Amino acid sequence: MRRYFSVRGGAGDLTNPDVNTRPQDNLYLAVNSEWLSKAKIPADRTSTGINLILDMRIENKLMKDFEDLASGKKSLPDVTNFDKAINYYKLAADFDKRNKDQAEPIKKDLNRLTSLKDFEEFNQKAAQLISSGYELPFDIYVYEDMKDTDHNALYATGPQLFLPDTTAYQSSGAEKLLSVLEKQTINLLTMAGISEEQAKTWAKNGIEFDKKLSRILKSTEEWADEVAMYNPASLSDFGAKFDQFDINSFLKQLLPEMPEKVIVAEPRYFNHINDFLSESEFDEFKSWMIIKFINKSATYLSQDFREAAFPFRQAVYGVPELPSQAKHAYRLANAAFDEVIGIYYGKTYLGDEAKADVISMIKKMLKVYEQRIQNNSWLSEDTKKQAIIKLKALKLKVGYPEKNRALFDNLVVDPNKSLYENHVLINQERIKDILQRLNKKPDKSIWEMPGNLNNACYDPYKNDLTFPAGILQAPFYDAKQSRAANYGGIGATIGHEVSHAFDNNGAQFDEKGNMKNWWTKEDFAEFNKRTKAVADIFDGLQYGPAKLNGKQVVSENIADLSGLSCAIAANKAEGGEMRDLFETYAKSWMQKQRPESITAEVQSDVHAPQPTRVNIPVQNQDEFYEAYNVTPEDGMWLDPEDRITIW
Repeated sequence: MRRYFSVRGGAGDLTNPDVNTRPQDNLYLAVNSEWLSKAKIPADRTSTGINLILDMRIENKLMKDFEDLASGKKSLPDVTNFDKAINYYKLAADFDKRNKDQAEPIKKDLNRLTSLKDFEEFNQKAAQLISSGYELPFDIYVYEDMKDTDHNALYATGPQLFLPDTTAYQSSGAEKLLSVLEKQTINLLTMAGISEEQAKTWAKNGIEFDKKLSRILKSTEEWADEVAMYNPASLSDFGAKFDQFDINSFLKQLLPEMPEKVIVAEPRYFNHINDFLSESEFDEFKSWMIIKFINKSATYLSQDFREAAFPFRQAVYGVPELPSQAKHAYRLANAAFDEVIGIYYGKTYLGDEAKADVISMIKKMLKVYEQRIQNNSWLSEDTKKQAIIKLKALKLKVGYPEKNRALFDNLVVDPNKSLYENHVLINQERIKDILQRLNKKPDKSIWEMPGNLNNACYDPYKNDLTFPAGILQAPFYDAKQSRAANYGGIGATIGHEVSHAFDNNGAQFDEKGNMKNWWTKEDFAEFNKRTKAVADIFDGLQYGPAKLNGKQVVSENIADLSGLSCAIAANKAEGGEMRDLFETYAKSWMQKQRPESITAEVQSDVHAPQPTRVNIPVQNQDEFYEAYNVTPEDGMWLDPEDRITIW
């Protein structure tokens, strides 16, 4: 009789460590239980784990550098615009001034919202408001045209909700969370000089408007379908959707030229736009905008305002404490000057030898991927040919960009203005930079991630891979650890990002980044069958208080599964020890997380929680069964006919 019933994800509860667990029953717990049983989540964090440890390692280095640079202990580095980042940091760290100013810096901008008399006035001022950084009940931005990435296009989308996702409003805890936000908003508004009676009215009306939005906006599961964003409409057809709002005047004030078309990313919402953006809804959406404004602006004010704006985040994510003032100051500077700080980090902390070694690994992984496509048993030769063309066209971005974008040359930090005022000016410049791209050729050299970020990404519109300097550290990469361990870390990550070029979204873009069908009908049908199997194996998987939505996380899980397969093949070619690879892979996803944070993440993230990304990908690898002599009686066993292979 089998000791464990064969289950997806192994036997046992990933949130309950057991140091006696065998890898044959649950690889994740076997590798990580000792750490999990001792780990403490920092009071100002939602979780801890390898990725947070690396994030904190990077942050601690840069916080120390910023402190020394701001005090004059260190000389400013030869990095363009880095002086602006330090000056902004000084403003953020000056709590004597921030506490003295209290709400004064935001009063003028708050009044721009509170003094709006009616829908007609809003209609006239909407373009000024959005260009100044206020959130409206819809948004626009400029990005590459998904079907013609040599040109930019205008996109239209709905707004961000108060809760993490539309599905959160259907949960049993939604009313409690929104009640916390309501009380917080009333408190913040009264601190800013608004009467309590008026604050209560705005808070109540704005939350009701947000609930109404949640019934029509896209869910995270829907957003996970990248190509479903592409709904081009002629400018006249898009304009016809608005009964009372003057969209043409709005666009003329914001854009360098009027576009011929608008890509409507949320067609359902814009088909109902008059239910939200009309004279009858004015009081409600004005209230909603006020809630958005006061809660976001509080971050840039006094310590009292920071603390008053914390209860909602605390309730949603379960975080006990605010970050320290020092962390807060650094993080604001990093948010404003991310690319500049990333270049400094890369130049300071990434060695040339490590960068060259990782580039070598990437090239080897791409060769392995090419071989796997060639040897694929279910693809036709025509589709294989197109897949290899796309693979060979991939562009690499490793470490950090050689120079920062022109945007940062245009940012100004004025030490005579408040932190909030400087934030507004920087935000306005960013908005302008995005909208002014409409009549410009897309800049393919732009990095989607700064150099100090512990992450990596694939951009389907550019067909490029980005590996920032921040991720090029142990356990993902270390020249001192075995090659097999590096394949289990950065190797699997490289394979993961390459696989995004061929996941359920990436597979619908060609080598130039254009949305184009390069598959035969039969091959794409088989591909969809296999991607559905990936969605199904994760769907409903219990992790802590939440169950995974397989469709929502499918693209990332395809990349995990295929990336690990590719890393295994590369390791095998070099004669690496497979156990080193699997154990490093399991360690790279170790995490301990607050229950509230798990719930919010499962609602709003297209990634499955980190601990759930180990056992299922591993269960689908024949080499795992060989390395650990896994048998049908073991908890990690998955019948051969149920194992999924895509790439």
